[in-house]
Amino acid sequence: MADYKMDADHPGTAMARGVQGVLGKGLDRVEGALKVTGSATYGYEHQIENVAYGFLITAPAAKGKVTGFDTQAARIMPGVLDIIVDDPRIPRQAAAFGPARAGNEAVDHYDQVLGVAVAESFEAARAAAQAVIVHLGREQGTFDTMANVASASGPPKDTRLQDIAKGDLDQAMAAAVASIDQVYTTPNQVHAAMEPHASIACWDGDQLTLYSSLQILKVAKQVLAKAIGIAADRVRIYSPYVGGGFGGKMLGPDAVLAAIAAQRIGRPVKIAMARQQLFHNVYRRTDTHQRLRLAADEHGRLTAIGHDSIVSQGPDGGMMEPVALGTISLYDAPVRHISHKIVTLDMVMAGAVRAPGEAVGMLALETAIDELAEECGRDPIDFRRLNEPKVDPMTGAPFSTRALIDCLDWGAEHFGWTHRCPTPGQTRDGEWLIGMGVAAAVRINLMMDSEARVTLRPDGRARVETDMTDIGTGSYTILAQIAGEALGLPLDCIDVVLGDTDLPPAAGSGGSFGAASAGSSVALACEDIVATLAERMDTAPEEMTLKDGHAIAGNRRMPLGQLVGDAPLIGNGKIRQGSNAKTYSQAAHGAQFAEVAVNAITGEVRMRRMLGVFEAGRILNAKTARSQAIGGMIWGIGYALMEDAVLDQRTGQFVNHDLGEYHVPVHADVPHLDVHFIERIDEHANPIGVKGLGELSISGAGAAVTNAIYNACGVRVRDFPLTLDKILAGLPPV
Repeated sequence: MADYKMDADHPGTAMARGVQGVLGKGLDRVEGALKVTGSATYGYEHQIENVAYGFLITAPAAKGKVTGFDTQAARIMPGVLDIIVDDPRIPRQAAAFGPARAGNEAVDHYDQVLGVAVAESFEAARAAAQAVIVHLGREQGTFDTMANVASASGPPKDTRLQDIAKGDLDQAMAAAVASIDQVYTTPNQVHAAMEPHASIACWDGDQLTLYSSLQILKVAKQVLAKAIGIAADRVRIYSPYVGGGFGGKMLGPDAVLAAIAAQRIGRPVKIAMARQQLFHNVYRRTDTHQRLRLAADEHGRLTAIGHDSIVSQGPDGGMMEPVALGTISLYDAPVRHISHKIVTLDMVMAGAVRAPGEAVGMLALETAIDELAEECGRDPIDFRRLNEPKVDPMTGAPFSTRALIDCLDWGAEHFGWTHRCPTPGQTRDGEWLIGMGVAAAVRINLMMDSEARVTLRPDGRARVETDMTDIGTGSYTILAQIAGEALGLPLDCIDVVLGDTDLPPAAGSGGSFGAASAGSSVALACEDIVATLAERMDTAPEEMTLKDGHAIAGNRRMPLGQLVGDAPLIGNGKIRQGSNAKTYSQAAHGAQFAEVAVNAITGEVRMRRMLGVFEAGRILNAKTARSQAIGGMIWGIGYALMEDAVLDQRTGQFVNHDLGEYHVPVHADVPHLDVHFIERIDEHANPIGVKGLGELSISGAGAAVTNAIYNACGVRVRDFPLTLDKILAGLPPV
């Protein structure tokens, strides 16, 4: 096995030396035809014989004690097979993060899963679940973050981002020539993936097979085994296609209850969570309350940065939203103060949702930076350039690669920034006020342990195997491109098999670490094979060229199949995180530009155009990378203008708990989006030189929109999203 730990730069892979010409090209997805024809099989769609259906039974209130269930009416309904409310393994929260309940007595969030109705059809299971009467001793719940801030606690000891205090912030603010001290708020948000959480569980003796929609299979396998009470080697999970994840497709109640129900009735069971149930049983992004304090001297240089956040969490804990994650290394300032406080509420736990930390933290920071730039009388891009650090301002470590200023400069030139009027409200198109905004983008770079197996067969075809998942980002395609470039094969000679826990365990999809981690393991597996091919060609790997299914060295050119011989060549690759992650400050960067129109009479906002310029290491596929960037920018539009899970403070219920009322951008809301990449291959990050992109393109996008709104009409709203009522209240009389 080619096993590499990133304690030093990798000396170089065959992928990087390749001449096949498939790497980086904007090639169509290799699984694209399967998806557009409906042939790609998602979690709920696997055809299993004799399958029964489950529907979740949930709590009618957010707080209380269950004293019993009346299941009599449900049990005698046509087609009902079982009503399961008495199994101690029923998960209290999303199983990946919460403990199993010891009985069904405690309810600590609205719509909490209490059991499952099982029937011959989906409709019968749903009717039976709704017929179950839950006897609940209701209690008063706690749902308001700021009303309970006195009970807040600090960051957990194991969280990535701890509080930081460097220098005297109060003194720096008092001495500043220009300063900003403002509070910015963001609401609860949800994942809103198109495909719901769904699972099919099948038992064969004591062996459990789960078909599901999950992002990180090696973790899901361990969690499911623990939740059911069996050894992990008795669990197999299939998740070949995932219809959107965004951090939410971790193992949840649907998977655990499908396994419990299938074991109980002795036949396969499938469960899909209703959209309304997802809002309360898949973790949310917390609301945030962020105080930004920025101080600058007479030259416009930052002298202090303060970013203090208050977030919420459910009673069972979980992760802390690292709100200031993007703040810590983005701008130079000698005084730095960062803190997070967590308020416990009777709500579903908060967890990772689309760029945790940067998505909401940069919305506030980059708005505040714009405000301070104006206070200093400086152009927003010039202000950011002036405060660009030479090394990581927190650790002093050199940056692995950093092209933020290049991204800003390229974007400014091509977006037409010089045509922007710095005075708000001066550019009109009829009754529409026109404005431009800019924001920086940053996303920490992560890599996780990952393994892959590559097999080169005597017929000259290659097979890539890993339990990596594809959540719509193009994993099948980029892994094929990596193998194709390394082995000198066109893509139609490569088969990629993903989403099966019987395959080598990959990093999975999440945190924008999937391509770097899984891709590196595939590249390393190919190294094993290339070394053997070179040996059989009697040359060194770096002296051999692989192209179009042939090996070329010296004056010889041989088909790969002939070199392979009768038995296939198998390469195994494993990548592990190492000390390079601390030796170098690793992050991807970018710049977001937006132009909006604000109606001077109604306050309506219309997006006119956007440009995202990103540096994310090596670009593996120009087309799938562009798609990810466009998706992230659209999320930024949503965060700025519409996404808001509205909480009823009386009941702890999200009142807009479906995609009809939880608004996300649709085609009519989104203008033409331009994307440009500035490629800087990051050899310090991983063997293939890539950095995360999907979440980077969310970062800063919303702030570019809100800064453009201010430039258009002079209204600065700090309570996100900027719905038209908030803008209308600040518009000057017509």
